[in-house]
Amino acid sequence: MALSISRRILRSFGSLSALARWDSLTIPSHSFQASDLNACISGDNLPHAECFSFSKGGLSFLACRKFATTILTPDSAESAFPSDLLSAKTVLTPDRTIGLYQDLVIPVTNFHNEDKGLMVLAGDVFDVPIRKDIIHRVVRWQLAKRQQGTHSTKTISEVSGTGRKPWRQKGTGRARHGTLRGPQFRGGATMHGPKPRSHAIKLNKKVRRLGLKIALSASAAEGKLLVFEDLEVPTHKTKNIVNYVNQMEKTKKLLLVDGGPINEKLKLATQNLHYVNVLPSIGLNVYGILLHDTLVMSRDAVNRIVERMHTPINR
Repeated sequence: MALSISRRILRSFGSLSALARWDSLTIPSHSFQASDLNACISGDNLPHAECFSFSKGGLSFLACRKFATTILTPDSAESAFPSDLLSAKTVLTPDRTIGLYQDLVIPVTNFHNEDKGLMVLAGDVFDVPIRKDIIHRVVRWQLAKRQQGTHSTKTISEVSGTGRKPWRQKGTGRARHGTLRGPQFRGGATMHGPKPRSHAIKLNKKVRRLGLKIALSASAAEGKLLVFEDLEVPTHKTKNIVNYVNQMEKTKKLLLVDGGPINEKLKLATQNLHYVNVLPSIGLNVYGILLHDTLVMSRDAVNRIVERMHTPINR
């Protein structure tokens, strides 16, 4: 059986220039023998070249086409694939899909990294869909609400000074003025200046609550949420907290959240550390979670947060 090779296929063989005037070629049956095929196969690699021999007008030609058909297996060596085509970047695949409202099981430890069992985190609080727009709105609401708004400037009626006309209206060659308390004079009034006011913006309670759920879910999904049995420390020495933080991996700023009032020993041990902050569960907020790369909560704090999230909103 004969094969007809077109001009396009000959271009891949590299012999098109020599056969430019030929419209088609007839190739005898046979390209290579079984011994040639076995020579092309090594290990897990498929034949890496395909050879054809054909004749025209008493002339014989040999053409080869190369392939890159390496099969990679877990047992393949590192040199089985070109290194320039491989990426050194680590590809992370999540173990679970985030935002399915599934209950999470998390180990419970303490400052000494002792095993204290497991705890189930409510899925409707710690596994909600991540929404950056909600986080943005809650953070804007927090930052606006915490502004003091005590800025104040004096108007022309509040500036001290005489109300007498500085000079007569005409005849002096100077600009006409009726008071020296105007904004153009030194020590004069400020026009359209700030006055004490509230910078707070309105945000629905449902949105605020959803923002806290999203922040907790993001911390749990990124592995930045730790649950401790309690936050009891043996002494008030700061070096103990420093040693505990150094044992934690990838922790530069730590937020400790306890259920009730903060223990006095813990408060004294952390007050000189700018990278460790302590809050009661009632003070946990979205902006505080975003400022820290690790969130440590006690069992009591988790239970109180879940209870607060499940409490109906008062109308």
